[in-house]
Amino acid sequence: MKKPATQLPTRQQILDWIADNPGDPAKRDIARAFGIKGPLKIELKRMLKEMEADGAVEKKARRYGKPGELPAVAVLEVTGPDRMGDLFARALEWEGEGEAPRILVTTAKDDPALGAGDRILVRLTKVEGEAYSHSARLIRRIGQGARRILGLFRKMTEGGRILPIDKGETKEWMVGRDATQNARDGELVEAEIVGRREAMGLPRARIISRLGDPGAPKAVSLIAIHQHGIPDDFPDDVILEAERQEPAGLGDREDLRHLPLVTIDPADARDRDDAVLAHADPDKTNPGGHVIWVAIADVAHYVRPQSLLDREARKRGNSTYFPDRVVPMLPDRLSGDLCSLHEGVDRACMAVCIRIDAQGQKISHRFTRGLMRSQASLAYEAVQSAIDGRPDDRTEPLLDPILRPLYAAYDSLKRARALRQPLELDLPERRIVLSDEGKVVSVAFKERYDAHKLIEEFMVLANVAAAEELERLKRPLLYRVHEEPSLDKIDALREVAEASGFVLAKGQVLKTQHLNNLLRQAEGSDFDELMNITTLRSMTQAYYDPRNLGHFGLALRSYAHFTSPIRRYSDLIVHRALILGHGWGDDGLSREDIETLAETAQQISDTERRSMAAERDTTDRYLASWLSDRVGAEFTGRISGVQRFGLFVRLDESGADGLIPIREIGREFFHFDPDSQTLMGADTGLTLGIGQRVTVRLAEAVPVTGGLTLELLSVDDKGLPSGRAARARKGGGKGFGKRRGHAPREKPAKSRKIARKRR
Repeated sequence: MKKPATQLPTRQQILDWIADNPGDPAKRDIARAFGIKGPLKIELKRMLKEMEADGAVEKKARRYGKPGELPAVAVLEVTGPDRMGDLFARALEWEGEGEAPRILVTTAKDDPALGAGDRILVRLTKVEGEAYSHSARLIRRIGQGARRILGLFRKMTEGGRILPIDKGETKEWMVGRDATQNARDGELVEAEIVGRREAMGLPRARIISRLGDPGAPKAVSLIAIHQHGIPDDFPDDVILEAERQEPAGLGDREDLRHLPLVTIDPADARDRDDAVLAHADPDKTNPGGHVIWVAIADVAHYVRPQSLLDREARKRGNSTYFPDRVVPMLPDRLSGDLCSLHEGVDRACMAVCIRIDAQGQKISHRFTRGLMRSQASLAYEAVQSAIDGRPDDRTEPLLDPILRPLYAAYDSLKRARALRQPLELDLPERRIVLSDEGKVVSVAFKERYDAHKLIEEFMVLANVAAAEELERLKRPLLYRVHEEPSLDKIDALREVAEASGFVLAKGQVLKTQHLNNLLRQAEGSDFDELMNITTLRSMTQAYYDPRNLGHFGLALRSYAHFTSPIRRYSDLIVHRALILGHGWGDDGLSREDIETLAETAQQISDTERRSMAAERDTTDRYLASWLSDRVGAEFTGRISGVQRFGLFVRLDESGADGLIPIREIGREFFHFDPDSQTLMGADTGLTLGIGQRVTVRLAEAVPVTGGLTLELLSVDDKGLPSGRAARARKGGGKGFGKRRGHAPREKPAKSRKIARKRR
């Protein structure tokens, strides 16, 4: 083991060492190389700053190298082949003088085909005496021009075909014999399109990875991960950086370990990033008021700006949650350990102490960077049971000192919420329960307790305080923005409301209270769920932005995400802004963070939508798997969407959405009215629109795509118009056979017999 140094190395020794150790070493690498510890580290930092100011070294994302030189590992953009077919690229992070060096890309036999615009991670080697300065050996492609596809491989004599798994996709791709990667027939594969479509054939593709049996239960989320391009493996260097982290000590932090903070999460939660506490305000000028503490894991301490962990977290944007797995934003060393507020363990935190009055209005707030120790890790169900008079051995001692004060503060916050009137949508969340093998055991709607709402209100309050604090400090931040819906969407909502017998008044500035009045009109009626779903669909999608454009849904002027930095990059940015604003350390918002704030907002808004789509697709596939054994069964539901090609129906029992193709509604021609969102039969006058109650038969359930196909049996508890089926069998009727120019199709006699038996 190297003995601790007693003096600093010379500037030349440092420069010589950097030259002998390419790869842009960090300050700690230099300190370790020369055995520098303790107070000498401060002197080393000062020396490196002086060398940077003199131009002797260049600092790149907390690492040092010679000015104008490329690092040993770099990200390049492929510029394309030259006339001789050699592939060249340019460095994306060149900061030297003049044009970026010309780089030759060398590829191995098994490397993917590269094209202009592809972004690649490479290892560079300096070259002398050539028309290019470096050669690059491919490590991996991190962005590509070629589109990737996911599908089922069907083996053929000369290679095979890839069949799509996307709902509504019919295109197939040919795979040459030398591009199959020995995939087996029926296997799920990932491929990339190569070349162009041949004049009389299918587009061609090459398989790049085999994903196994598509029918395997745990393939469901894997399909969504690959289909939506969600990074599910951390690079080795990111894992290494996470594993090297050590728990934060007290240092300059405020000691909050005396506070009886508790975490309240789902029973199966692995990470706990928020803790809460409330008590009566001792200030006699605030009768009936409360003091609320919200403490959040201090992720910024471990994930520093422009570090490997930071870049990976920004790329992911957020964690993605599936019924059988979580794709985390941060490695488990952080998300499940150092940044998780486990019971009885000291944890670094960012905390806010908020005073509210008896009506739940915020009087003041104070942020701090501290060290806390959770008194208990509790589950929503256990907390609610305790409050409802059924405490267990764990919650009973906590009832009076911790739980009842929390609920007392929540009662005050409910008063403020009622006055503010945020949008009160009632959309139960589905809970898909899987067996150990990954098969669907049950599908139900999650119970929603006051314990859930309590935590939500505390988090909203802390998020508002964070936005207001950063505005006071005049520091840049990312707001959570939710703009009001467009006039077209509100007009469409109004038409659905009126068709259902409700009123959404015109000629006024839209506020959430107007929408809440509409939802109250529908509450308890047959149209309750429909109005909630339609109102949700009329809303714009929330996103992140450096500009404060308000939050319509929450009826808040300023709102930022502060409370979940383990799983959302936006919250990490807000934490760093608070650190910078209060001068709490050198790990606050960096110059690069500030300069790229708009790009970061767009990036994480996109990754959030990507995760939502992947989660939705996975739920659809699990529901299709759950229902696949019940093909032929009858279900009740409501029409939730109308399109020219058919009707979407949401089933009452599971909340699954299925399609009734227009060919299954009847043999007459149906007129589609996009304004009223209806289909009307040309012969019978049968009108089908959003909200109508229907009985359907499940005709098909395809787990690999998540598609459900339904047959219409009755509308509003009434059979379909009499005589229509008879006329269809005879081929008569004014409008029959007109749709898409096809003649009526007669079901085979055997199919008709089975259908009659099922009825």
